[in-house]
Amino acid sequence: MTLEACVNSAPSAIEAAKGGADRIELCENMTEGGCTPSHGSIVLARKAIAIDLFVMIRPRGSDFLYSEEEFDVMKEDILMAKSAGADGVVFGLLNPDGSVDMERTKKLVELSAPMKITFHRAFDMTSDPFQAMEDLISLGIGRILTSGQQENVLSGANLIRKLIMNANGRIVIMPGGGIKEHNIREVIEATGAGEYHLYLPKSLPSRMTFINTNIHMGRKDSPEYESVIVDAEKIRKVKEIMKTNS
Repeated sequence: MTLEACVNSAPSAIEAAKGGADRIELCENMTEGGCTPSHGSIVLARKAIAIDLFVMIRPRGSDFLYSEEEFDVMKEDILMAKSAGADGVVFGLLNPDGSVDMERTKKLVELSAPMKITFHRAFDMTSDPFQAMEDLISLGIGRILTSGQQENVLSGANLIRKLIMNANGRIVIMPGGGIKEHNIREVIEATGAGEYHLYLPKSLPSRMTFINTNIHMGRKDSPEYESVIVDAEKIRKVKEIMKTNS
């Protein structure tokens, strides 16, 4: 089984690789579901790890209906990821009616070659997941990341299993969303998938000795003097569970 680790930085990519992850999805801005990482993060992650590195191509949070300017940003970011040595890119574009934006997705597929492509959880916002899957297969996309159009994978397991059966090996259906070390066995049994996408972070306290508690540089409900990094031990634990369930 394949473990794809979602990571929020180059240091997190290094930790995930240490833990035994098979592939990395590199993002930033995790509070909005993940956006395109910086050029520096991609370059440093590529230098530091030997496993496959996939780069999120998402110019902002919120929905997946993009303006022409945002689409141009995505094209430039794909070229940046390619030049930095990424093995794959991760993106998703929709029409107002919830169908896959075939015209612009095709352009990004062509621009991405020879990199591999995952269509991310924009898939979970499609109006007809089975038609969306067929559309993505026709475009030559290799993988769909999905929670089964529910809040988490266990809630969407029934749809995920149906998608895997309908795909019949034509495209990889990769569950992702709410998978943790404590429920991975249940997810494997419920979905029968061969690849899994996990975000397994831990908090790191700041090394600052002077702390100003009067202001916040970010959201007031977020810890000001903590950072987040992927937990290599949790990755290792999940990988061991996967091995025993192979």
